[in-house]
Amino acid sequence: MIFKKLFSPQRPQYRPNRENRKLYMDLAGRSKLASAPKTGLSSRPRFDQRRQSSTIVRYKSIAHRIMQRIGKLSLFQHSDSILSAAISNAKQTVITESISFDMAAVDQVIRTQLHSDVPLVSQIGDYIIGAGGKRIRPMLVLLVANAFGYQGSQHHVLAAVIEFIHTATLLHDDVVDESSMRRGRETANALFGNAASVLVGDFVYSRAFQMMVNIDDMRVMRILADATNVIAEGEVLQLLNMHNPDVTEERYLQVIRSKTAKLFEAAAQLGALIAGASDAHIDAAAEYGRSLGTAFQLIDDVLDYSGNAGEIGKNVGDDLREGKPTLPLIYLLQNGTAAQRELVHRCIESGDESHFDDVLMAITVSGALDYTKRQAVCAAQQASNAITALPNSQFKDALLELCAFAVDRNH
Repeated sequence: MIFKKLFSPQRPQYRPNRENRKLYMDLAGRSKLASAPKTGLSSRPRFDQRRQSSTIVRYKSIAHRIMQRIGKLSLFQHSDSILSAAISNAKQTVITESISFDMAAVDQVIRTQLHSDVPLVSQIGDYIIGAGGKRIRPMLVLLVANAFGYQGSQHHVLAAVIEFIHTATLLHDDVVDESSMRRGRETANALFGNAASVLVGDFVYSRAFQMMVNIDDMRVMRILADATNVIAEGEVLQLLNMHNPDVTEERYLQVIRSKTAKLFEAAAQLGALIAGASDAHIDAAAEYGRSLGTAFQLIDDVLDYSGNAGEIGKNVGDDLREGKPTLPLIYLLQNGTAAQRELVHRCIESGDESHFDDVLMAITVSGALDYTKRQAVCAAQQASNAITALPNSQFKDALLELCAFAVDRNH
């Protein structure tokens, strides 16, 4: 019980700060989501207490091993972020344990389907897939399908299709955004050039459609065709929003729902569909994915200002440099002082990141980051509420844990 010892009275020289107290409460079964302001929704995704207690023990055990492995077990000598990172990684491990076999099968499908007789296609494809990532979207297909009792292998193919669509959008996004770093490595466009990245992105897109046709289910093809179309619209809408300080919160949330949440929605829908779930359950899965994707993107917006480049895998401040009016900036423009509004207005228009520290200070003291986190918590709660009727299982538990992980992570 290493975390109990770290916070025990026998350690009088250590005074846990507010953040660490919250983390400890989380490990004790009282999530940080419980401290969120009431918004008409229950403040925390509800878990079965007995299963939750077992999960907490696993968190502690896994986080303990992670801390030992990196040789930073003592909180007295290292920053609070070490514990936070260990707990975040432990939660992700707990979520993936129930589908480890399925994820291995999906990886095999991905590597097989990425093969091309054109060497550059395989080279860039391997580079992107080899960069890793959280693989949340394909995980959703697997977890939802298993939660509805699916007994087959098509969910492996569909999970790979979802990952291919996501990968293709990343290849194209990085060219449009002129990004140089993703997942802790150089972007494909930085390494291979814009033309190669765009064309290989097209290959990955088209391979995804070849794979979905082989499923031979019109409903599957309709969900994926609609999703890719909405994602493309979201990309264009985001392009129109860039360097525009007059973007409203609703318009920005429209971008999130189209560009990010739509693929989460499609992934969850597909898992329910191939498992033979009812239309009501398929709709509930779609709402779960849509809300979860919204929560993920809002926390990404927070991490772009408050995260660590080594942990989030991309350059901090990219959104400001690209002139993207994300929710923290939109909130500040609506609620900040005249000087703060003028600063952010100018930085969005020009993409000037030289004032990043000033902008970070402004969105921090104004409560913009806290506001964005609260909106993410609300979205995560909506996701949790959407699957209330799902039968109890380790897969439902993992889906609920994803809601907590979405808003309690550092990467």
